[in-house]
Amino acid sequence: MPVIRYSAPLQVLVAVRGHPFDRTRFDAVFQAMEGIAATMVDQPAAARLMNPAGMRGFDALVLYDMPGLDFTVTAGAPRVVPPDPEFVAGFEALLSAGTGVVALHHALAGWPAWPGYADHLGGTFLYRPAMVRGQSRIDSGYAPAVDYEARVVADHPVTRRVPSRFRIRDELYLAEIFEADVTPLLRAEVPFTRERFYSASAAVAGRMHHNEGWDHPPGSNLIGWTRRAIRSPLVYLQPGDGPDAYDNPHVRLLIEDAIRWAASAEARLPGR
Repeated sequence: MPVIRYSAPLQVLVAVRGHPFDRTRFDAVFQAMEGIAATMVDQPAAARLMNPAGMRGFDALVLYDMPGLDFTVTAGAPRVVPPDPEFVAGFEALLSAGTGVVALHHALAGWPAWPGYADHLGGTFLYRPAMVRGQSRIDSGYAPAVDYEARVVADHPVTRRVPSRFRIRDELYLAEIFEADVTPLLRAEVPFTRERFYSASAAVAGRMHHNEGWDHPPGSNLIGWTRRAIRSPLVYLQPGDGPDAYDNPHVRLLIEDAIRWAASAEARLPGR
């Protein structure tokens, strides 16, 4: 069957759903990208496309979803839902084929029952305490609407069009970041300590903005990185919680250039 190509040179599949977001304002980020056409697909339908056959005709995959968590249960939310083996096989086949991936913001919380997913992304956000790489970890933290300065820490195609330092107003995560496994791009110039964040587990239990008795250790201030996920170039960017980030011109450039780089032949070269 022939592959249908549309007018834009780059075709991007954008997987969404699992976390509230302003769909119109988020879509506007992609509409402003010259030469890039984004097709937004909600989970769970998006998962059915995350394999070599489903991604035929697409140049890159953007993850703005949060699969594997069920917040509708009446007690013990969120319920952790394991991925189907068919999905795991298809997703890893996609990575083995070298398809570029850009993961944004809350995608870091996806598929908590599948440790390999966190390994591919380079970290994980925990809504509940869990074992991470053989160690017991407390639930992660969130800090909404933080005004902070982002600092570029690498000369890379993803970061070359943004200033070395720039201001963002957005949500930050105190999460599990596998720094030894990634190439850093961006750091947030704020302390990542428990008193500045709130417990994710408390939030889903109805206690928003609560950290009493939550003893999370200090964490990484890394908010952007690249890594090799099997054979695929992968970029993670933590900025992107809502309209403040969507409308930030520097965040828009980061997302656009992450897509362009992840889809490029250069990014697929070994060691890049």
